Amino acid sequence: MTIHPLGAVTKNAEGKDLAEMYDMRNSGAIAFSDGLNSIQSSGLLVKALQYVKAFEGIIIQLPDDKSINPQGLVNEGIVSTRMGLPGKPAMAEELVVARDIKLAAYAASKLHLTGISTQQSMAYIKEGKQSDVAISCSVTPYHLYFCDEDLHGYQTNLKVNPPLRTREEMEALRISLINGDIDCIATHHLPHEFDSKVMEFEYAKYGMTGLETAFAVIRTAVPNLSVTQLIELLALNPRKIFGLPAATIQEGNPATLSLFNPDLEWTYQIATGHSKSGNSPFDGKQLTGKVLGIVNGGQLVLS
Repeated sequence: MTIHPLGAVTKNAEGKDLAEMYDMRNSGAIAFSDGLNSIQSSGLLVKALQYVKAFEGIIIQLPDDKSINPQGLVNEGIVSTRMGLPGKPAMAEELVVARDIKLAAYAASKLHLTGISTQQSMAYIKEGKQSDVAISCSVTPYHLYFCDEDLHGYQTNLKVNPPLRTREEMEALRISLINGDIDCIATHHLPHEFDSKVMEFEYAKYGMTGLETAFAVIRTAVPNLSVTQLIELLALNPRKIFGLPAATIQEGNPATLSLFNPDLEWTYQIATGHSKSGNSPFDGKQLTGKVLGIVNGGQLVLS
């Protein structure tokens, strides 16, 4: 695996003062993000967008207005009411998406929106692209596979941010993926230790482990997606978005290959997985498509 570092947009990712992004860029950062901390200040974000424009940089934003029901644990709707859990409305995401697209247009700079989970957010993004705003977006595999109805039993491995939305939203995301409106996949891989998840839903940490199952989950959730589209979403488009050289197969070049069987049916088991973390809701799920190994750094590694 080759790791490309991201730099923080603000100092300590606290959303208060801009970090030294130029220096981080010179040290190898390919993009900039405050990670799970969505940048709340419009003024700060537009300054960041203007700052990175000087060296063709790109900002990654997880859209979330934290002032809108910050106590929300799951998607606001029928399921949250039935479960007696405070809800987080889709509007908290959509407001920031709409705002950030306007800021990117104003700064004439590059912005990547990650963790998109609603069809209204996708509508804003599609409209922005049609207006030639330099934006791109990604979705997670689990927002394509699960919806809030799957939260029965207070499954803490399904406690994620943005929260799982309604079945209608999930199905709309699948259509957007097939139509090419979504640029790439982001696993939002967040492995946690056992004690962080085996507790009351309210206190459990957000996130799930996702690298091992990403390919198979997308292949299973959206079977109408062609293998060519899947390769573009996972391998080709991210390189274009973040300015990385295209991975080509040429004589004399170092081999960087992923080996997979798109039609192999298998059952994921945490006990036999390679991750040291077990916070996966896919344990025991039958999936289609399996990564068999990689060739990288002159080594063949089989899964």
